[in-house]
Amino acid sequence: MAILPPSWIGILGGGQLGRMFTSAAREMGYEVMVLDPDPHSPAGSLASEHLCADYRDPSALDRMAAQCAVITTEFENIPAEALDRLAHSCPVHPSADALAVAQNRIREKRFIRELGLPTSPFISLQQDSDLQRLDQVVYPAILKTATLGYDGKGQIVCADAEAARRGYAELGVPCVLEQKIDLALELSVVLGRDTRGRSRCFPLAENRHAGGILDVSLVPAAVDEALAAQARDAATRIADGLDYIGVLAVEFFVSSDGELLVNEIAPRPHNSGHFTQDACHCSQFELQLRMICGLPAGNLQLQTPAAMLNLLGDLWPEQGEPDWASVLEIEDACLHLYGKKQARSGRKMGHINCLAASRQQAEQSVEHLKRMLQTRS
Repeated sequence: MAILPPSWIGILGGGQLGRMFTSAAREMGYEVMVLDPDPHSPAGSLASEHLCADYRDPSALDRMAAQCAVITTEFENIPAEALDRLAHSCPVHPSADALAVAQNRIREKRFIRELGLPTSPFISLQQDSDLQRLDQVVYPAILKTATLGYDGKGQIVCADAEAARRGYAELGVPCVLEQKIDLALELSVVLGRDTRGRSRCFPLAENRHAGGILDVSLVPAAVDEALAAQARDAATRIADGLDYIGVLAVEFFVSSDGELLVNEIAPRPHNSGHFTQDACHCSQFELQLRMICGLPAGNLQLQTPAAMLNLLGDLWPEQGEPDWASVLEIEDACLHLYGKKQARSGRKMGHINCLAASRQQAEQSVEHLKRMLQTRS
């Protein structure tokens, strides 16, 4: 049975993804309860109710389970015991089992390989004896912590086995060491999978990173339909393999020789899917709501080419705000700010979607905005 407004929806996590989900849900008439320990969480300020408590707090979890018709998550590192407690009395999507795969790069890569999908060649380093396998890797390679790494954090580029050995000692936690691929481009697929196991994909995004953090996403991606279909099929197989419910993002590498490799999965809406807020009838956040509530997916077709620009705290001057007046003078530039109180280097503060008649024009608008904001920061 579909969950309809004005039902209560619970979400664990109160960052920017939770904020945009909360906004989409409230616009559709739902009440939203956010559980996040930050009293200034971006999502909490928009929620019908903000439970300012630890994710393991039993009274907060029981309050959420009693009030909400369904519960979802904003990020993958929610404690398993919190999800298990909630799932005893309320539907939780995505499931704890699905999140457990995405929480650990070793489990994630093995899961992807078990589905018959290619990844970069890698080895796992979980104990000192695993260092004997360092010569099995083609260098340069990237050492990544198995858990908690994101936006380039917890990663070390290694020129040889000795550098990998030093990096493992420096990080001091289980890692994966994967061959650095000669990249042609990076892609992502954002999809929704519903309670009946049906999946729908948004158009592919082509992604460009700076300093390990997504900088710009371009849609449509500059790939042929055969490669796009291959990526959609791989993403759908991953969602099916996880028995996933909600919105899932799958990031891909395309090597210089045209091979499509799965990089990683994100069990939530994704930075590269922000273009959907302005370039599609149904955004990724509305899709997340629809999937967990048993509703139809809606129209996911691209209505106009778009380019998304990430706004990091580096763009903020020491006093005040960036020059929003100049941004808002650009007719097809759609500004989205996350309500964060403090700007820091590398912190995601917002994004801008540039819409245009062609991908090239959208890209030119984004590059113009980047230059303008960097000059005035």
